[in-house]
Amino acid sequence: MKNLSKQMDFAGRRQFVQGAARSLLGLGLLSAAEPMTGVASASSAGAFRSDDPVGGRAKSVIYLFMEGGMSHLDTFDPKPGTDTQGPVEALDTTGDDIQVTEYFPNMAKQMHHVSVINSLNSTQGAHEQGRYFMHTGYSLRGTTRHPDIGAWSSYHLGKINKGLPANVKIGGSSSGLGGGFLESKFAALPIGDPEAGLQNSSLPRGIDESRFRKRMTRLKRMNGKFLKKFDTKDSRAFAAMYDEAVALMKSKDLETFDLSKESDDVRDRYGRNPFGQGCLLARRMAENGVRFIEVNNGGWDTHGNNFERVRDKGAILDQALASLLDDLSSRGLLDSTLVVLATEFGRTPTIQVDRDNGRNHYPQAFSCLMAGGGIKGGYKYGLTDEEGREVIDGMVTVPEFNATIGHAMGIDLKKKVMSPSMRPFTFADKGEPILDLFS
Repeated sequence: MKNLSKQMDFAGRRQFVQGAARSLLGLGLLSAAEPMTGVASASSAGAFRSDDPVGGRAKSVIYLFMEGGMSHLDTFDPKPGTDTQGPVEALDTTGDDIQVTEYFPNMAKQMHHVSVINSLNSTQGAHEQGRYFMHTGYSLRGTTRHPDIGAWSSYHLGKINKGLPANVKIGGSSSGLGGGFLESKFAALPIGDPEAGLQNSSLPRGIDESRFRKRMTRLKRMNGKFLKKFDTKDSRAFAAMYDEAVALMKSKDLETFDLSKESDDVRDRYGRNPFGQGCLLARRMAENGVRFIEVNNGGWDTHGNNFERVRDKGAILDQALASLLDDLSSRGLLDSTLVVLATEFGRTPTIQVDRDNGRNHYPQAFSCLMAGGGIKGGYKYGLTDEEGREVIDGMVTVPEFNATIGHAMGIDLKKKVMSPSMRPFTFADKGEPILDLFS
């Protein structure tokens, strides 16, 4: 093994160490999905409203992503009485002049906590490009991979709880997203099944504490000469991942990932499904100091059978989101926790009758929500026309939407970060936050 390690180049050595980590530690959080990249550096270009009292109140963000493209007309921008609305009725809510569709009876009682943004507009109408744009604020390019919002927030703000990761993603696929040109340590810790806890966080079968310590000592000795020779931020960051992983294995903070600590009544209230339990896990993480938690809810690509599928998807979202907002509010956590409901684009106002009343991709106009973290409650921002086809007032671009999230967290939006190719990037490209959304 000694001779083999000497013969490896940096990339081969990295893969070898990753494999050793899995076999020695049994830890899923040392993922090879996000490649180690060149080092990014930061340079200040002037603070952006860093002392503005309306920003910086959100210590944590719970980012709920409706993958596939959520219909705005069938959710939070209903147009009752129009042909584009179809057979779906509208409900009045606890928010002034805000309606939701009949699929959201629980959220109708929580809209006094929410700002509805009915004027999103994207330049991307395909799924991969739309997801990438929504998560990063940048268009997908062939040469540069940009950090997503969670990685940016981890890079700029660091950890709240030193014993827990700063950035977590629950469910869905992380393909194409992550730390981008930042160091891999800023990418999200992926959790596939929220009910399974943090997988591979205990010692492998047959490995006691004494044997584990011996393996770790041997591993550090094996890596010693390599780390001295390649004393880079990448290699140091990877070594730090080992230390953090081992610390988490032995920490009481590991209970954060254990939903069995919640009562059956609470778990039932969120919904006994992956998204509902993911939202409950996200609440536990925000409560214990995780900076950014994304919960993915796929299946919104409703080219066919739109109304039946949105009814089913809406029921799951309605139960989980309403419970999350109510729970955060009753625990006094909503003011310091920003809840974001986002999707990559909307669906066409025109109903595709020949496809069992489906709706196609529609980036021209769609809806997203924000609640908590200093955001106004019971507030509607932006307006689409009477059929929901075009934004006619208060258009919000994707970079502006993301800048609003960053501003709520207190991130310096003008701070430039240099990629390994020495190109400057900022948190949300050229986006400016929508300050009217803040209380």
